[in-house]
Amino acid sequence: MTKRLPCPPAPDPLEAYAVHFDDLFGTLAQRPGFREFLAGLLLPRDHNKTLTCLAGTEPVVGAQHAAVQRLQFFLSESTWDGEQINARRLQLLLADPATAPHDGGVLVIDDSGDRKDGGATAHVGKQYLGSVGKIDRGVVTVTTCWADERLSYPLHAVPYTAAHHFTHGKNDPAFRTKLQIGATLANAATTAGVKFRAVVADCAYGDHNTFRAELSDARLPFVMALKRGHGAWPVQGRLPAR
Repeated sequence: MTKRLPCPPAPDPLEAYAVHFDDLFGTLAQRPGFREFLAGLLLPRDHNKTLTCLAGTEPVVGAQHAAVQRLQFFLSESTWDGEQINARRLQLLLADPATAPHDGGVLVIDDSGDRKDGGATAHVGKQYLGSVGKIDRGVVTVTTCWADERLSYPLHAVPYTAAHHFTHGKNDPAFRTKLQIGATLANAATTAGVKFRAVVADCAYGDHNTFRAELSDARLPFVMALKRGHGAWPVQGRLPAR
C-alpha cells in the first residue's frame, strides 16, 4: 500500500483536533480542505455561512478567488462521507469528560430555515422560514442538540424535503414530515449513546399528538410547549405528555 503523503498542519490546537478525522478522507487535497473549512467556521467573521467569508475573501467579488473555489470543490464535489465525519465528531464529544453528555441535560429538537432563491437547489421549497418569520422559498433543516446549564452542541441535522420534490407528493413512501424527521433524530441520539433527561421542543412539535406518541413509543421522556388553549391527553400504556 502506498504511504500517505503528509498533510500541511493547521495551527494548534486546531491540528490536534483535525488529525482525528484524517483517516476518513481518501485524498491529500481533502485533508487541508477540511482544515480550511474548520478554520473558516471558527474565525470571528460576520457571515461564516457563505463560502467567501469561510475563505476570508470579499463577498461576491471574491467568489472566483482560488481559496473560495478550492473550498467549493471540497464541500460540493469531493467524495467524503458527511455522516462518517459527524459520527467521529460525536465520538470525540462523548469521550471528552468536558463535553460528555449526562442524564441531567436535554435533547433539543428544532428546525431552522434559510431563504434561497430559485428552485434548482436540493430540498428548496416554499415553506415557513423562521429566519425571516414568514412563508418564503428556502431550505429547512431539522436539528437536534444536547444542552445543559454549561454548554450546548449540535448532534444531527437532516434537511426537510418539500413534497413537490416527490413523484406522489406527500403520499410518496419516501416523503417525511418534519415531525417524523425529529422523532428519527431523537432515536439516533440514543443510538449514538447520548444521555439526556428529556426531549424538549417548542409548540411546532408539541402540539402534534402523533409526534408525542412516537416519543412515548420509544420510551423517551419529553417536555413539550403547547399553544395557549391546546390540551394534551396521556395515552394509556405510554409515558404521559408533559
